[in-house]
Amino acid sequence: MFSFVSRLSATASMAFVALALPVMAHAQTLAQTPVDLIIRDARVVDVKTEQVAPDRAVIISSDTIIAVMADADVAGAYSAPETVDVDGRWVMPGLWDNHVHFGGAGFEEENADLMQLYVLNGITGVRDAAGDLAQTVLDWRASPPRAIGPNLFTSGPKIEGIAPVWKGVIETGSEADVDAALDRLQALGVDFVKITDSTLKPELFLYTVREAKKRGMKTSGHIPMSLTVLEAAEAGLSTIEHLNYLMKAGSTDEAGISADYLAGKYSYAQTMARYAQTFDPEVALRVYRRLAELGVMASPTQHGSSTLAWLDRDDHSHDPELAYIGPGIRGTYGWRVERAAQATPEMVEARHFVEATTLKTFPLLREAGVRILAGTDAGFLNSFNYPGFSLHSELELYVANGLSPREALEASVINGPALLGKSDRFGAVAEGKAADLIVLDADPLVDVANTRRINTVVRAGRILDRAALDALDADIRARVRAHEADAAAKAAN
Repeated sequence: MFSFVSRLSATASMAFVALALPVMAHAQTLAQTPVDLIIRDARVVDVKTEQVAPDRAVIISSDTIIAVMADADVAGAYSAPETVDVDGRWVMPGLWDNHVHFGGAGFEEENADLMQLYVLNGITGVRDAAGDLAQTVLDWRASPPRAIGPNLFTSGPKIEGIAPVWKGVIETGSEADVDAALDRLQALGVDFVKITDSTLKPELFLYTVREAKKRGMKTSGHIPMSLTVLEAAEAGLSTIEHLNYLMKAGSTDEAGISADYLAGKYSYAQTMARYAQTFDPEVALRVYRRLAELGVMASPTQHGSSTLAWLDRDDHSHDPELAYIGPGIRGTYGWRVERAAQATPEMVEARHFVEATTLKTFPLLREAGVRILAGTDAGFLNSFNYPGFSLHSELELYVANGLSPREALEASVINGPALLGKSDRFGAVAEGKAADLIVLDADPLVDVANTRRINTVVRAGRILDRAALDALDADIRARVRAHEADAAAKAAN
């Protein structure tokens, strides 16, 4: 009797389980949260900690990451119309180029095409540091000119003195002018203030920095020769653009050499050589430590400077990247090339010396704790400094001169958002962050050049696999050919 009841109970139990299984499976399906995109079998790169988490899934809803979890747990938790298995590839935040330029009146369409070129190179954020298309760029920020492009942050028109060499600026000759300029920039909702030194009086440079800081605005600039780097930093400058200013700050006679230049005793090139000749690592380290205390970031834009320094050895006429740059923008490269070609052998040697000395600042900045802000100066006027492509070269240069791959990546994807107060949204592959990602075929923490090995880009939740990126590549080059045809037709008429 016991045996019979036991067998009956077992049979009934098995029947119950058989009946229940479809119900449980259905309940599990109902429990899944619908999302837009799931990236599976990813190695997630944490740039801040230098850790790589394998076997992860990145869950995306609209333009936001809502979860990063064990890949094995995805099926029971989320469903999506699009699931992409990246086969163990490395997933990290999209790159940021934190110093670019859009410019060249009449070449708006060519500049608009650069937006696609940035994404093609895995760059999902750019900081425009002013050109002569300021209002156009502000319009693009609100209404992007192409179907795909990076997050765009801009200074709008930069603040200058009266009758400067630069076009499209706000001219200021008094404190009242500066106040009006800052009012205008605030009304435009710019992301930061760019200040340059073509004709701006040094006292107005410092006034602009101080007043902008009072208003809670970040400032970026070229420091007038009549001011030391520390004077500008103490006034509240947020970022120092271009590494040559940091080299200048390491001179044992920064103020005296600047005074000689202002008195007309030496040319600009001769003055830079004098700074390099008097560069002292101990002096530089003292200045850099103070910059770190003040929280001033440094944007080297060094790849472009290195390119110009060595134009005597490479005229770049065979660069494959030229196929991606419109003829109008290419035409703006000429003035720097012509100037470099006029240099005597002695001037070329001095140029190389200044470049080599400038590169010595990298390990010192690292030791002092100054935060590097990866930027390229790419865009119009800056010869052979190709938008998109040049950021990879910039990061490689950082590593070649003393930074680790992790530090170079941090300079791009973490420090860029931090400068603009956007760290809550960008800088990591994590819940709540923007779905701006790149999928790489190799580990960028081992070799930063692996940022070039792009398999897939995710921009605002939209996925571009290798086939889509190849189509984008072809579209950009086709647009350039169309611009060339238009230019030829106009020249013929």
